[in-house]
Amino acid sequence: MELRSVEAVVGALNAVGVRYLIVGGLAVNAHGFLRATRDLDLVIQLSPANLRSGLKSLFGIGYRLAIPVSVEDFADPLKREAWRAENGMIVLKLWSDDHRRTPIDIFVYEPFDFDLEFERSVLHELGNGDSARIVALEALIQMKTEAGRDQDLVDIRELRRVERLNNEQA
Repeated sequence: MELRSVEAVVGALNAVGVRYLIVGGLAVNAHGFLRATRDLDLVIQLSPANLRSGLKSLFGIGYRLAIPVSVEDFADPLKREAWRAENGMIVLKLWSDDHRRTPIDIFVYEPFDFDLEFERSVLHELGNGDSARIVALEALIQMKTEAGRDQDLVDIRELRRVERLNNEQA
């Protein structure tokens, strides 16, 4: 993953007012446990207008959908739910020749109450002056608990350790 690519993605989404939250490995890093991560995981609020705006802004910086679906297909909640039910699809993958080291995974469902978590989110300032919206720690831990993969369990343990250390220092 490259910082310039994360900055480009955040800048593009912020420029058009897209409601999104960064989750996954990058959010783990932002909350204090530094580890390698291969992609940028996003939860974009799934209203059709927000999704259209978000995808078009990402297309504008060189990203493309990894599967042959249209923006309108992705904006359709019935199609997204069918993808989940029939194919076990959790995320829609995007790639870019300009940002080869930073693929994007966009959740095809909202894994939490988006409005609530958007209000609880943490703004993380990037080097280019933009601020990225990072999911709050408790929502991140809940997502990782539900996923339950080995890396998620390590992340939870380390995030709790960082949280304890921060509380002890306060």
